[in-house]
Order: sequence, then C-alpha cells, then structure tokens
Amino acid sequence: MSATTAADTELARLTAAVTAIATNLVELDQNPDRQELGRIKLTGGTATAWADAGDALARLWQGHRQLTEVIARAGALRGQRRMSDADRAAYQHEVLGKSITLSTATVPLAQRGLLGAGQVVSTCTPAELLSAMEASFTTAVAVVTGAGEAWRRGMPAAAEAADAVQRARDLTRQTAAGLATEADRLLDDADRRLGEITRVLLSDPLGADLSGLTRVTELVARADAERTSAAELRASLAQRLRDARSLLTEVDAAQRAADDARDAAVGRFPDDRIITVRGTDPRPELAAVDALAAAGHWALISPRLSAWRRQADERLASLRAARAHNAGLLSERNELRGRLDAYRAKALGRGLGEDTTLSPLARTAHDHLYRAPCDLAAARAAVDAYQDALSATIAAREAR
Repeated sequence: MSATTAADTELARLTAAVTAIATNLVELDQNPDRQELGRIKLTGGTATAWADAGDALARLWQGHRQLTEVIARAGALRGQRRMSDADRAAYQHEVLGKSITLSTATVPLAQRGLLGAGQVVSTCTPAELLSAMEASFTTAVAVVTGAGEAWRRGMPAAAEAADAVQRARDLTRQTAAGLATEADRLLDDADRRLGEITRVLLSDPLGADLSGLTRVTELVARADAERTSAAELRASLAQRLRDARSLLTEVDAAQRAADDARDAAVGRFPDDRIITVRGTDPRPELAAVDALAAAGHWALISPRLSAWRRQADERLASLRAARAHNAGLLSERNELRGRLDAYRAKALGRGLGEDTTLSPLARTAHDHLYRAPCDLAAARAAVDAYQDALSATIAAREAR
C-alpha cells in the first residue's frame, strides 16, 4: 500500500471519528448530570474528579477542533486535480505525521544552553490525538455517570428516610410527653444524620456513604418502639387475655365431653382401650396471669400467656381426640350389633334360624357383643364368621 493510499484510508477514518466525537460530546454536554455538576458548588472527591473531568472535556473540544482543521487542510490538498510531490508530501504529513501542535512552552533563559531553543513545541499525529481523546472521554463520562448514579440511588432513599422521620415525629406529637421524650431524642439524632448524608450527597455524590441511611432507619424504628404507649401494650395483652378465657371455655367444654365419653366406655370395654387425658389443669395458671394484669405487671404477662396458650391448645386437641376415640368404641360395638341383627333376620327369612351350623356362630357373636368388657376385635371376627357361613349356606342351597 502506498503512503498516499494509507493517508486516504486514515483520512476516511478520521472523518468518521470526528462526526462520532461531535455527536457524543454534544450528548455529554447536554446530559442533565453533567449540567448539574457544572452548576452546583462541589466538594471533596467529586470536586477533584470534576476538575479533572473538566480539563478532559476542554481537551476533547480542543482536539475535536484540531482534528477538524487537519481534515480540512488534508481535504484541500487531496481535492486538487493534480498534486505535486510537495502537495502529496504535505497531504501525507497532515494525515499521518505529527501535524498537530499540542502545546508551545517557553524555556526560561536560565535553563537554556547556548544552542538551546527558546521554545519547546509538543506535537502528535491525528491518530495519537484520537487515542488521547478516547482516554479523556472515558474520564469525563466516568465522573458524570458515577455522580448521576449516586444521585439517582441516594436522593430517593434519602427522601424516603426523611418522610419516615417526619411521619414518626407527627405520631410522636400525639403521644403523651412522658412517653415521647426518648422518641424525640432518637428522631433528632436521625434528623442530624440524615442532614449530613444529604449535604454530602448533594455536593460530593462520589464520596457519599449511603450506608448511613440504614442507621437512620434503625433510629426511626427505635423511636416508633418508644412511642408505642403503655395503653396500646395493655390493650393488646388484654385482648390476648380475653382470647385465652374463650379458649379456656372451649377446654372446659372439651373436658366435659371427654369425661362423658370415657364414663360411657368404662366397664363396657377393656381399660387399655379407653383413653384418659391427664395433665395440669390450665385454670390456675390463667388465674395467675389475670392477677399479674390486675397488678399492672404487663411486661411479665406476654411470655407466660404464650406458654399457657401452647399448653391449652395441646390439651384441647388431646381431649377432643380422646372423646372421639372413646365414643368410637361404642359406635363400633353398636354397628356390629346392628350387623348381627341384620344377618340373623336374613337367616330367619331363609328358614335357617335353627341351623345347627349357623346357630352356634350366631350365639358366639352375640356373646362377644353383649359381654362386658367387650373385646371388639373378637366380636368383629365372630360377626364376620357368621356372615361368611350364612353366605356359604345360602349359596349351597341355591346351587342344588
């Protein structure tokens, strides 16, 4: 590839790059976060970073101008109908050589040698300038986007925390002064911390530590806890006591039902088949909790009431299970008696009431069912044996 062809390729690249640079620089210049950074008084690390970014932006605009001038000069040379060797060399130098002056510095007389120059000129190629501009753009964008992200993340969170502080303060004003003093102190601390966070966030977004908002939230929560009045606590516990008394009524009713079912089963079935619920009577402990409430010892009530509730729930479940089991014994025996009566009626209807095979089986089943204590397993087996024999006898007769 000839030098002129290489210059043509580079000129095309520079032309496209200058167009993209202009678009991106305008967009960056119009960015709301960049405009805010240029409008407010910055402090801390953000002020330092923005000063560096400002220098980078200035170099970007200067570089854009210099590249535009190089492209214009190179375009004028390349646009000639016939280029002389000198024009061709100048064209190649503009595009590929160190044609851009970055700075000119005067060398103090005391620092010059006899043959030294009075000025030092710093130059670079368009490609080198473009690479330096890329780094400058990255620097500027990092500051703008970093500050914008901090504002968008921090400002809503700070505003939400401020609303929470104000709501808590409004509620505290409705609380008796004696209960609100500690809450006011906590909210004042939250206000002070929030003000410091907001101040730093506004002027030094890159240096803002948003973890402090967690502490503000904790202070508001503590203030809410302090604000909660003793009357509210008593109201809550009083409702739990009322619920406990209702539960005790259910336990008493379940106890009576379980006792009735047990009494009905006692003597009719083996003792090991009858369930009796034992344990501590819940009434004395609930009476003790009531006494604590009457004496105003509300702080002692909650754990004892919770423990009592667990024990009462367990006892209620046990009583209901025992009643169902003991009542089920009678139900099962009566069901078997009904089956036996039905099978005997069927035998009589078929003329088998005095059958020498069936009658002993019927008497055995009857004895099991009407004997106390009743062995339900043996009774059921006897009824099943009678049923099977009856079915077999009827089937044999019908087959004749």
